[in-house]
Amino acid sequence: MSLNKKTLQSIEPAGKRVFVRVDFNVPLTDLSPDGQRAVSDDTRIQAALPTLRFLLEAGAAVIVASHLGRPKGEVKEELRMSPVAAHLATLLNGFVVHAADDTIGPDAQAKVSALKPGELLLLENLRFDAGEKSGDSAFSAALAQYADIYVNDAFGTCHRAHASMAGVPALVKPAVAGLLLEKEIHAFDAVLGNGKRPVVAIIGGAKVSDKIVILENLLPKVDAVLIGGGMAYTFLAAQGIAIGDSLLEQERIETAKAILVKANELGVDLLLPTDHIAADRFAADAQTQVVEGGIPDGYMGLDIGPVTQAQFATRAAAAGTVVWNGPMGVFEMPAFAGGTLTIAQALADSDCTSVIGGGDSVAAIKQNGLADQVTHISTGGGAFLEMLEGKTLPGFAALDDN
Repeated sequence: MSLNKKTLQSIEPAGKRVFVRVDFNVPLTDLSPDGQRAVSDDTRIQAALPTLRFLLEAGAAVIVASHLGRPKGEVKEELRMSPVAAHLATLLNGFVVHAADDTIGPDAQAKVSALKPGELLLLENLRFDAGEKSGDSAFSAALAQYADIYVNDAFGTCHRAHASMAGVPALVKPAVAGLLLEKEIHAFDAVLGNGKRPVVAIIGGAKVSDKIVILENLLPKVDAVLIGGGMAYTFLAAQGIAIGDSLLEQERIETAKAILVKANELGVDLLLPTDHIAADRFAADAQTQVVEGGIPDGYMGLDIGPVTQAQFATRAAAAGTVVWNGPMGVFEMPAFAGGTLTIAQALADSDCTSVIGGGDSVAAIKQNGLADQVTHISTGGGAFLEMLEGKTLPGFAALDDN
């Protein structure tokens, strides 16, 4: 997917009210003794700062909206945006940051009306109103009344056709991509369209069923696919290799065979583990051994072995472009994190264009302090997967074409 949408460079925000949809769905601390919560990880807030600063410095009155958690259309005190507003105010030191007690109610309306150029207003949790998730036209229209310009900088929510993602940009024009969304789309274009070759996909995780569409979409676009994690054992079983008590999706054997055939037809190298860190049970303190080839009964593969780790790292290092989604083993247990951490280090050491998404993949990069040594860490979970699947994201499609 190429960025064929208008961006911040195509608007004149000075003196205008700009509605910015961000993804501030961030983790909060537990209640403190004085009844307060705080942001415990501000990665997503930091990612939106360039767009917010751009608009504020240009003299726009900025109305920011996000969801937080899953309140299911009800007001829940523990999911209010006030801790996020407080944290945002510290990050945007030098700019006035206001917070509204509602989204389309009297407090928000009054504060929008009073908002001055160079000031920011954070609305209350969008999902306190059931109309957000349902894409309700009345809720969309009420939000749209606030603004002269719409900016989407919430890649993590672009796969949702919610009111603030699709309804508002249909009513507020111009509707453009923010700097974060622009960066995400450019990263995917490098992987799925115009990347430096060879292009290598590293795909892990537990189940083949979760990654079938991704694999089918990537095969015609890449030069090699490296498969690890629990899903690798269904592929190995499809080749008649013993997998012991490893995770197996019996109903996906034929699918795995078809993917192997397709890769061969396209001339794509599809690499599977040749050795494994096997354990006698699924536990952090299990008895382990390195197994080459087939896995004996009574043992299960929980990570790729040292030979495979080296092979995968070599392929990643020689790539021009790498996209990585999913761990190589049971990353949560230190004994089985080696494969995932090896991939993380290989990408950090490489000069390739590296695009990384998915909780465990991102966690491995961050855990090793390597986040600033890779090209792009996606801020989207579901949106990242749907982009890899080749789907059109409603939030992106709703923006103005170039």
